Amino acid sequence: MVRRNDFDQPIGPALSNWVCPVVPARAALDGHWCRLEPLDPERHGRALFEAYAADADARRWTYLPYGPFDTESDYLTWLRGVSTQTDPLFFSIVPQGTGRAAGLASYLRISPSSGSIEVGHLNFSTELQRTPAATEAMYLMLRAAFELGYRRYEWKCDALHERSRAAALRLGFSFEGIFRQAVVYKGRSRDTAWFSIIDSEWPVLRRALEAWLAPANFDSEGVQKRRLSDFTGRFATLPTSA
Repeated sequence: MVRRNDFDQPIGPALSNWVCPVVPARAALDGHWCRLEPLDPERHGRALFEAYAADADARRWTYLPYGPFDTESDYLTWLRGVSTQTDPLFFSIVPQGTGRAAGLASYLRISPSSGSIEVGHLNFSTELQRTPAATEAMYLMLRAAFELGYRRYEWKCDALHERSRAAALRLGFSFEGIFRQAVVYKGRSRDTAWFSIIDSEWPVLRRALEAWLAPANFDSEGVQKRRLSDFTGRFATLPTSA
């Protein structure tokens, strides 16, 4: 039933037991396939620049509000500028066993008072794309945010960025709609597609992601046996307890 106040107006559910979460710490997150390390330009910068430079063109930068960077020095200058910020809070994604950063991700628009947090600034090198480490990086950030007590986890992207939209859906995000002419960047207008996961969905989605990430779901060559969408596409029907 919808709650009503003393004026017989419909109002939202009470949050009498909800506790405002804290801002995520600048601390590493460890997984089986990868490790998320707080961005350190001196430690991670060269590896990131070389990983991105391995591409034949600069198409990875099309939907980011910065880049491409012509030189390592230019890229390091940008990294140094963002690495000290707390919002966005950047992490380097380091596949286990390599010791070299292969991508970036961040928390941003962190609003403890609303219990809302966003993931963004995603830039996965070719080495990282379509790997268990890439998915696990997103899982680790999700898990950390919900364990801190956040109620809403957001993913936003240019509405024309089809690969980003597809990735959000594979990970279990719900599409919420398009904010028209929401952003101006690189001299063009952007409609923004909004996606989210809320805390009531997380326990079951967590089980779905963990089932896909389990080493048993991969053969000796690291090839998945079942697709991520096989788990997350029906996560709402999975059992909520072990």
